[in-house]
Amino acid sequence: MADAGWWGESWKEAFPEGVRLSVIVPVYNERYLVAEALERLLGLSLPGIAAIEIVVVDDGSTDGTSEILARIAAANPDRIRHLRQEPNQGKGAALRAGVERAAGDLIVFHDADLEYDPRDLAKLVRPFWEDGADVVYGSRFASSDRRRVLYFRHTLGNRLITFLSNLFTDLNLTDVETCYKMFRAPLLKSIPIRSDDFRIEIELTAKVAKRRCTIYEVPISYRGRTYREGKKIGWRDGFRALFAMLGHWLVDDLYREDEYGGRILHDLERARRFNDWMADAIRPWIGGRVLEIGAGIGTVTAQLIPRDTYVASDVNPNYLHYLRNFAAGKPYLRIARIDLDQAETWSEQRGKFDTVVCLNVLEHVSDPLAALRNISGALAPGGRLVLYVPGGAKRFSSLDVALGHRCRYEIEALRSELAATGFEVEHLASFNRFSVPGWWWNGKVLRRKSFTRVQLKALDVLVPIVRRLDRFLPWPGLGMIAVARKA
Repeated sequence: MADAGWWGESWKEAFPEGVRLSVIVPVYNERYLVAEALERLLGLSLPGIAAIEIVVVDDGSTDGTSEILARIAAANPDRIRHLRQEPNQGKGAALRAGVERAAGDLIVFHDADLEYDPRDLAKLVRPFWEDGADVVYGSRFASSDRRRVLYFRHTLGNRLITFLSNLFTDLNLTDVETCYKMFRAPLLKSIPIRSDDFRIEIELTAKVAKRRCTIYEVPISYRGRTYREGKKIGWRDGFRALFAMLGHWLVDDLYREDEYGGRILHDLERARRFNDWMADAIRPWIGGRVLEIGAGIGTVTAQLIPRDTYVASDVNPNYLHYLRNFAAGKPYLRIARIDLDQAETWSEQRGKFDTVVCLNVLEHVSDPLAALRNISGALAPGGRLVLYVPGGAKRFSSLDVALGHRCRYEIEALRSELAATGFEVEHLASFNRFSVPGWWWNGKVLRRKSFTRVQLKALDVLVPIVRRLDRFLPWPGLGMIAVARKA
C-alpha cells in the first residue's frame, strides 16, 4: 500500500472504516435533469467510501429548479446539503460555496446534468487508496468503454485548451476541462478559488501544478449533450480560459491565509536564488545526520541532501504535504511533524543527530529556552545547531507582525539564550545586508504586511551580484547565522 502523502500513513490505517466523500453539484436552470442526476448520486455505493455527502448549490435558478431541489433535499436531510445563492454567479462561485460547506475527506465536482456517470467515481477513488494521489481527474479523452460522439470542433477546442494549459503547467493531462476533479479535502480547502465562471478549471489545474501535487488521470465514460439540449459552455469561455492560463502562470496565488502565515512564507520561499545563498552559507557546518526544523516546501532541504539521514519537519499540514511528495524515492529523507514548542513531538528524535538546522523558526516560538532545550535533546554530544534568526530589534515592523515574529534578535540576547541552554557559539555572522533598506521601507515606512511579488522577483534576480557585494555594506544584516555546539 502506497504512502498516503497528506496523512503520512496508508489510507486504510488512517480511515479503517472508509473515508467520507463530498460531491459538490452546482446547479443552474436544470429542471428537466437535476432530479434524475441527484437520484443517481443518492443510490451510489463506492468501495472504500463510508459515506457520501451531496452538497447542492443552486446558483440563482429561475426555471423551477429551486423548488425541485428544495423538495429532494427535504426528503433526504441526512444526505443532501442544499445551498442557494442569488443572483446567478457562475460555476466557479457555486463550487467555491460548496467547498466551504463540504465536510468530507475527499471532494469531487459533479454536474447537474447527465453527461457524467457517477459510477465512474469509483475509478477516481482508487488512486487515493493505491497511489497516494492528491488530485484525480476523470478524462473523457483517455481510453474508456464508451463516450457519445458529438462535435468535432468542440473536441478540437478542448484538446487545444488542454494542450495550452499543459504548456503553462508542464503537466501532461489529456482533459483539463473535465468536470470530474477529485481532491483531498484539506488540499482543496487551502487553495484560494478566485474564478466565478468556467475558468475555475484552469485556475485549479494551475494551482495544484505549482503546489507540486501528485495528480492522476483515469478514463471515464461521457455522454455529452448538444447546445439544443442545454449545454452552457461556449467559445467565449475558451478565450477566457486562455487569459486565465497566462494570469495564473504569472501570479502565485496558491494558499489561503492560515494560522501559519502560509501565504507570505510561500512567497518568500519561492525566491530560489536567495535560498540557494542561504544554503551555501550554512553548508560547511552540516554533518551527516541532520534534522531540519521548519523545512517549509523543502527549498533549503533540496540544497543539503543527500545525507546519511535527513529528517525534514514542519507543523504546517500544507508544507508536510509538499515534503512527503518531495521525499518519494529518497530513502535517506524522512518527513516528520515536529513542533519546536511541544516536547512530546520530539520523543522519537532524542540524541539521533549531529546537526539540527533551524532557519527562521526560533523567533516564532513563545518559549525560546524550552525550544532550544528540545533541540539540544535531539543532538548527540558535540552536535551542532545551525540557526538563522532575524536581527535588529529596532527593525521590528508590520512585516514581523504579519510573519508572526515574537522579536528580532540582538547579538547578546541570542548568545545569552544559547548559553543558558548549554550551547557554545562557534560562529556568528551577519547575513543579507542588502535587504535592510527594503525591509525598513516596506515595514517601517509603508507599514506593509508583505512584499510585492515584483520586489521578491527583483531580489531573486539580483542575488548573484548581491551575495558578492553584501559583506562590504556598512550596516548589520537583516538576520544572523549562528552555529552553536552542544556542550
